[in-house]
Amino acid sequence: MRLRELAHALQCRLEGDAAIEIVRVAGIDQAQHGDITFVDNPRYIPHLASTNASAVILAEDLAIPVGTGFAVLRSTKPYVDFARAVALFLPSSAPAKGIDTLSAIAADARIGAEVSIGPFVTVGAGASIGARTTLYPHVAVGQGASIGDDCVIHSQCSIRERAVVGNRVILHDGVVVGSEGFGFAKQADGTHLKIPQGAAVVIEDDVEIGANSTIDRPAVGETRIQAGTKIDNLVHIAHGVSVGRRVLLAAQVGVSGSAVLEDDVILAGQVGVAGHLRVGKGAMATAQSGIPNSVEPGAYVSGSPAIPHRDWLKSSAAYRQLPALRKRVAELERRLIELEEKLKR
Repeated sequence: MRLRELAHALQCRLEGDAAIEIVRVAGIDQAQHGDITFVDNPRYIPHLASTNASAVILAEDLAIPVGTGFAVLRSTKPYVDFARAVALFLPSSAPAKGIDTLSAIAADARIGAEVSIGPFVTVGAGASIGARTTLYPHVAVGQGASIGDDCVIHSQCSIRERAVVGNRVILHDGVVVGSEGFGFAKQADGTHLKIPQGAAVVIEDDVEIGANSTIDRPAVGETRIQAGTKIDNLVHIAHGVSVGRRVLLAAQVGVSGSAVLEDDVILAGQVGVAGHLRVGKGAMATAQSGIPNSVEPGAYVSGSPAIPHRDWLKSSAAYRQLPALRKRVAELERRLIELEEKLKR
C-alpha cells in the first residue's frame, strides 16, 4: 500500500514521500524499510533517531529528531490510528463467502446475505444469522438463537438455544454464550436439586469476548452484556449478571450471580466480584482484588477484601515493616517490664 493511500484511509496529514510502499506495521525498535510504526508517548521520541521504519504515525505536537529519513503521518490519536493501520494490513483467515457443504443448517434457519459459514458448523432450528457474519469451523448455534450482522464467531464457540447476540460482536475461540448458571436448592435429605437455568442471555452490539470465556443464563430474568464492553480470555459472567456499557474485564475475572457492573467499570486480572452487589460507574479494581461489598461510582480499589487503593498502598507498606515492628514492640515490652520492676523496688 502506498503511503498516500494509507494516509487517506487513516485521515492523517502526510509529511514526506507519498509514494513509499508500506508493507506492514511494526514496533519502533523492530521496524525495517517498508514498515510503518507509531509514537504516542514523548518518552519514545529518542527511539526515532535509530528506527529503520519508512514512516511513523506521530502526534501533531511531537517534534522529530533532526536528520531522520522517514515520512510522517500526523495524527490526533496515534494509538487509535496505529490500531486501524494494523487492521488494514492483517491478512484475512475467514472462511470463503457462502455456506460450506460440510455445515449443517436447519431448514428453517434464517441466513443473511454474504455470510461466511465454515465446515462443521451447526445452526439449529429457528436460529438466525445476520448479514456478512462469519462463523468459523465447529461453531454451534442453538435452536432459536440469534446472531446479528457483521459478527465474527471463531471456532468452537457455542451460542446456546435462544441466546441473542447483537451486531459487530466478536467471540473468540471457545466462548460459550448461554451456558446454564450454577443454581441448586438444598433438599431435606441434604442433596442438591438442580434449578433449571433457561432464561434469557443477551450480548449487545460491539461487544468482544475473549477465548474460553463463559456467559451464563439465569433461571429467571436475564444476563446482559451491554454495548461496547470488551472481555478478555477466561472470564466467567455468572447467571443474572448485568454488565454495563464500555466495561473492560481483564483475564480470569469472575463475576458472581446477580451482580451489577455499571458503565465504564474496569476490573484488572483475576478480580473476583461477589454476588448481588453493585460496582458503580467508572469504578476500577486492581489485579487480584476481591470485592465482597458494593463499590461507589468512580472508586479505585485494591486488595482482598478490596479497600480504597491509597489505603491499600499504605497498608502494603506497613505490612513490609511488620517483622521490624514486631521486634521493636517486643523490645519495648521488655523495657517496660524492667521499668515496672524498678518502680516496685
